[in-house]
Amino acid sequence: MDNTHTGSIGPLDITPESLAQEAMQFQARLGAGLDTLRQLGDTGYGATPKEEVWRDGKVVLYRYRGDRLDNGRAPTAKVPLLIAYALVNRPYMVDLQADKSIVRGLLERGEDVYILDWGYPDRSDRFLDLEDYIQRYLGGAVDHLRREYRLDAVNLLGICQGGAFSLCYAALNPRKVRNLVTMVTPVDFHTADNMLAHWVRGTDIDLMVDTLGNIPADVMNFTYLTLKPWRLFVQKYVGLVDILDDPRALEDFLRMETWIFDSPDQAGEAFRQFARQFYQANGFVNGGIDIGGRAVDLGDVDMPVLNVFAQADHLVPPSSSQALGGLVGSRDYSELSFRGGHIGIYVSSRAQREVPQAIHDWLAERSR
Repeated sequence: MDNTHTGSIGPLDITPESLAQEAMQFQARLGAGLDTLRQLGDTGYGATPKEEVWRDGKVVLYRYRGDRLDNGRAPTAKVPLLIAYALVNRPYMVDLQADKSIVRGLLERGEDVYILDWGYPDRSDRFLDLEDYIQRYLGGAVDHLRREYRLDAVNLLGICQGGAFSLCYAALNPRKVRNLVTMVTPVDFHTADNMLAHWVRGTDIDLMVDTLGNIPADVMNFTYLTLKPWRLFVQKYVGLVDILDDPRALEDFLRMETWIFDSPDQAGEAFRQFARQFYQANGFVNGGIDIGGRAVDLGDVDMPVLNVFAQADHLVPPSSSQALGGLVGSRDYSELSFRGGHIGIYVSSRAQREVPQAIHDWLAERSR
C-alpha cells in the first residue's frame, strides 16, 4: 500500500536497532547527570547584595546594594522604588541570578531599589487579613521610606498579587505614591480566558479556610501546576534529560525548581478575603473591596501608572490586566506589552533587555 500520497502519514522509521541505540543514549545521559550533580555545589539564588532596613514581625524590607556589585555605583534616582511581590511565591524571582535579574537591571540604570519580603506565615498568623498586608505591612514600608528620604511619596512597583495590593494601597493613600508600576497584575478577574479565576469561583472558600486554617503551600502549588499539566508535570522533566551533562543549564533548572516549590503557606483570613472579594466578586470592576472598613475605588488612583503585562501569560491574561486602563483615575496611564509569559517576564533574555529599561525610562520622564 502506498503511504506517500499527500495527506497521509508515512511509515515510522523505528527499528529494534534504533530503539536500542536511543536507550543507550538515554542511559549515558543519566550517567552524565549523576557526574554533573556531584560537581554542583549548593544552588544559590539572589544575585544582588541586600540589607534589612525595616521589619514588622516576619515582614522585612530590604534595600538592594548595587554599589557592592562589580562596576557597581550608587543610585542616581532621588525617589526610591519599592517592589511588592505576591504572597504565594518568594520575591527573589526578581533577582534569581546574575543574568536573570530585573533588580540588577534597575540598579544598573540608577534606580534605588527596595523589596518587601512577606516571610513565611505560621499558625500564629492565621487571622492576618488584607488590612494587615496592605495598610500595616506595605504601608509601614512606604512610611519608613518616606521618613528616611524626607519625601511625601515614593515609587511603587507591584507584581502579580502584589500589584493588586499596590493598587489598593494607592487608591487608599494616593498622596503617598508618586508613580505606580504594575506588572502582570490581575484587575478584571472574570475574563473568559482566566483559568485560575474559573477554578477559584467554583470553590467554597469559607469551607476551605474554616477547615484548613492557613492554606498549605502544597495546595497552592498543585493548583498552579494543574493549569498546564502536560508542560509542568511531564514535558519539562523529559526535557531535563537533554541538559544533564551541562552543569550551567542544570544549575539554572534546579534554581528555578527551588523557587517554584519554595512557597509560603497563606494566612487564612487574608486568603479568604482575597479569594472572595477579588476572584469571586471581581471587586476592582464591580466594587465592593473592603480594606479595614474602607472601600477601594480605582478611580482614586490618580498618580501616573505604567501597566506591564505579558502577552502569553496563562495566570494573568492580558485582558485581565489591561482592564486597569478603564478603571484608574489617572490622566497619565501607559501600557507595556511584553512578548512572553508570566515567568518569562522576569527571567528571559528579552526581559533583561526590555523591562528594566522601560521602567527606568518611564520613571525618569516623570522625575523631571
